[in-house]
Amino acid sequence: MYSSKIASSFTTTNPRFGMTANMIRTFATMQTKRPRVVILGSGWGGNTLARRINKDLYDVRLISPANHFLFTPLLPSTAVGTLEFRAIQEPVRTIKGLGEYYQAKATGLDTENQVVKCQDLFKGHEFDVKYDYLCISAGNKTNTFNTPGIAEREGKEVFFLKHLYHARQIRNRVLECFERASNANISAEERSRLLSFIVVGGGPTSCEFTSELYDFLQEDVAKWYPEMVKDVKLTLVEAGPGLLGSFHKSLADYYLKKLQQKNIDVKLSTAVTGVEERWYPSEDGRVDTEHGEDGKGHHHTVASFADGTELPFGTMVWSAGLAPVKFIQESGLELDRGKVLVDRYLRVPGQNGRIMALGDCAIPAEGEGAPLPPTASVAEQQAYYIGDCLNLYYKDFDVSAMDQEVPVPGPVAPALMPWQGAEFLNKILVKSAPEFQYKNRGAMAAMGFGGGVSDLTKTDLPAPKVATSGAAAFFMWRSAYWTKQLSWSNMILIPMYWFKQMVFGRDISRF
Repeated sequence: MYSSKIASSFTTTNPRFGMTANMIRTFATMQTKRPRVVILGSGWGGNTLARRINKDLYDVRLISPANHFLFTPLLPSTAVGTLEFRAIQEPVRTIKGLGEYYQAKATGLDTENQVVKCQDLFKGHEFDVKYDYLCISAGNKTNTFNTPGIAEREGKEVFFLKHLYHARQIRNRVLECFERASNANISAEERSRLLSFIVVGGGPTSCEFTSELYDFLQEDVAKWYPEMVKDVKLTLVEAGPGLLGSFHKSLADYYLKKLQQKNIDVKLSTAVTGVEERWYPSEDGRVDTEHGEDGKGHHHTVASFADGTELPFGTMVWSAGLAPVKFIQESGLELDRGKVLVDRYLRVPGQNGRIMALGDCAIPAEGEGAPLPPTASVAEQQAYYIGDCLNLYYKDFDVSAMDQEVPVPGPVAPALMPWQGAEFLNKILVKSAPEFQYKNRGAMAAMGFGGGVSDLTKTDLPAPKVATSGAAAFFMWRSAYWTKQLSWSNMILIPMYWFKQMVFGRDISRF
């Protein structure tokens, strides 16, 4: 009964595989009778869920363009060399017992036949993956809000900060700007533009990157490019009335005050209305075939703001919002504000309990719960919940009964404690319930070395409800994220890089 479904679990439609028709690809794990769980995404939700599901009960397959899990709270540190890129990622294939991993994009969804349509990331080969349970944790992409020039200049002077390759791009661009600015033939105007850095967004990622960049400028640029320090300008732009909107107001005000004390130009209630490419006039009228045409000389970029002002810049880091990925938009599932609607059990309505969604790409349907913030903590807690539902309650359901709905789960303890070693406390501290329960673990944001804010005023943790700032918050931030690493190698590497940066400085090599 179920073995016939397994036999048709993976098909490909690309003739380059040497087939004249759809051909079955058989793996050793397909010979078992375990229900198949297909997970889309390798972020906080997908990675946590893939690690939590009992592989003796389920055949777990993961599909993601990224073959690693990224520890996003430490991403801003890598963009300036405080940490190295490989120290904050974990390869997907290290997930113990994982059935298969496909480095591919999910391009379509056939809910009637329970098939995810995929495209290989390297050659564009198309193939199908069948599922018994589908867990969508596709996340979001950076939202440009259709601001003119942002998408066009992305990867050149404008950069997002969501993936490891974004951090690498930013790091190379910042160093490029300083190397170009140190050229003896460059004009003062061009040097000033190259050394103008704009960060867009007032959330934790933007604020932390701004602080990290400031430390880099003060500690490393001042050492290796001392003549450049006077020309550097650092600007933080936020369309809303304040920074860190989800934090206690006293902490948000404290963070703003500290940035301003560092001579960082913070523009609040100011939106970026566009980025424009312009050209410096050529003195001799010659055509610059590399950078411009018609004798216009070399180009430069200028940011326009809603208050009518303009600011030339060399690097802009855009971290201003989130937008749905293409797969979610074209999935055919019911959406609200670009997110998949789910019930209180994180199941997609109308799919007989076979499809679940979690993380940034999911939103509770009306009457099924309040919208949750797009944070790592939410995605991780939802992954714990779905994993427990599968391990404890869905394992006895006959998945071959296509027309039958999966029964609702029994009581599940919410994932209050942020560390796996303290998981046993969840059942003691919080009452279990069949529906998903989000628990506030607090919020933290670093402010470069030795500074930060920690908001526990609304936490559900068994801790004092306090707002902390300064060195105490900084050490809380580092301790919490260091102890949440998934491997011993990263737990060793991260403090080593922190020590290296503190004693020897950041690496300023560009490659």
